[in-house]
Amino acid sequence: MKKIKLPADDSSCGWFEILPPEYRQHLSATTPVTHIEQTDWLVIGGGFVGTAATRRLAELNPEQRVVLVDAQKIGHGTSGRNSGFVIDLPHKGDLEGPDLQRKKKFIQLNRAAISYMEEKVNQYGIDCQWSHAGKLQGAVSERGVKFLEHFQHLLKELDEPYQMLNGQSLKDKVGTSYYEQALFTPGCILMQPAALMRGLLMHMPENVTCWENTPVLKLERAAGGKWVAKTAEGEIHAKNVILGTNIFTEQLGFLKSRMLPIMTFASMTRPLTDAEFEAYGGTTDWGLTPADHAGTTLRMTQDRRLIVRNQYRFVPNYGSHAEERSKIHDLHRHAMVARYPMLQNVPFENTWGGVCALSRNYTSFFGELESGLFASCCHNGVGAARGTISGKLLAELASGGDSELQRHMQEVSGMPALVPPQPFLGIGVRARLKLAEWQSRSEV
Repeated sequence: MKKIKLPADDSSCGWFEILPPEYRQHLSATTPVTHIEQTDWLVIGGGFVGTAATRRLAELNPEQRVVLVDAQKIGHGTSGRNSGFVIDLPHKGDLEGPDLQRKKKFIQLNRAAISYMEEKVNQYGIDCQWSHAGKLQGAVSERGVKFLEHFQHLLKELDEPYQMLNGQSLKDKVGTSYYEQALFTPGCILMQPAALMRGLLMHMPENVTCWENTPVLKLERAAGGKWVAKTAEGEIHAKNVILGTNIFTEQLGFLKSRMLPIMTFASMTRPLTDAEFEAYGGTTDWGLTPADHAGTTLRMTQDRRLIVRNQYRFVPNYGSHAEERSKIHDLHRHAMVARYPMLQNVPFENTWGGVCALSRNYTSFFGELESGLFASCCHNGVGAARGTISGKLLAELASGGDSELQRHMQEVSGMPALVPPQPFLGIGVRARLKLAEWQSRSEV
């Protein structure tokens, strides 16, 4: 069997490490796949796409069996390693261009994702710090302010509400005078991503079987038309397959050379003490993304943990090593102390990386790859909302359904552009990341 690259995530994801015991427990099938398993539906990948697709398939096909497999523990991969924003307003790339209706479709899809996720959070009482906190976009320098002004123009064009904060009002919110100004939009959700993923897994429909820590090493179509997923010790035979495998889709032989594996990094402090929180002087439960995309993302959680996210790396092997994370930890401390010198003695408990898939043409894939094989991937860093709603809609498409939202998803998706072969790809991407880092140095 041809060797493929598997998830190579580090073991220090802060979101996962702070989970309560009931969320960390083993929630999947207790024995590995050691023989031939038969199922109506197989979903590979238990991130935002895969969990949403699994649930919706089970709801739409209650008399059929649905199997979900993931190479890791669900919530320990990319879906549990992001900054915990579920955005309603797309990132700047999806808001550019003259097609106003296309932009509104992105917003409608994201808001449908938020509604669907919130319904499940409330239905099952998932404790994941789910909050209608909105989102800040912060600018440190004149360069960042210009990005904010452009974003403000796009919001006016879409007739979307926003508020510009600066001076004391901004400091009272985030506890620092480091930012020149920030633009607040009210529709973003903040949450604890690993807790959300584990909570969703705990409440799957009864016709779902899940295997965690079960990488699929090969996927092929058998002579009878069924799909065969081979694991280390067994096989899963399925009539239909949904891939929620994102960057790993090409490892299974599909969408090859169309996605760039980029890793971003975050560090999380322990909870602030009462004295530290008083010295900090801001509020809890807010999130700030940089006006300049290569800048620094910040979160202050409901339990007083400060999270710093910046630094981007091209990771063709999908992982990072301890020495690199140690250097990034120091860069994160520099960014934190620059903003919060009063917290210079507060340590980071965890520093981790998470890999995402980007495309050259800023395009995601959604649809049927081959007969009975469906995929949604390459969400360009907005996987919580886009992954969730695309997983739900993909299950509906695979089950023969049709809806306005499904058509919207098809209209705003396409084929990610081909990327150059190695070593040219690595040289080009690393050079582009270095240039972006240099251009955004005042915002980091």
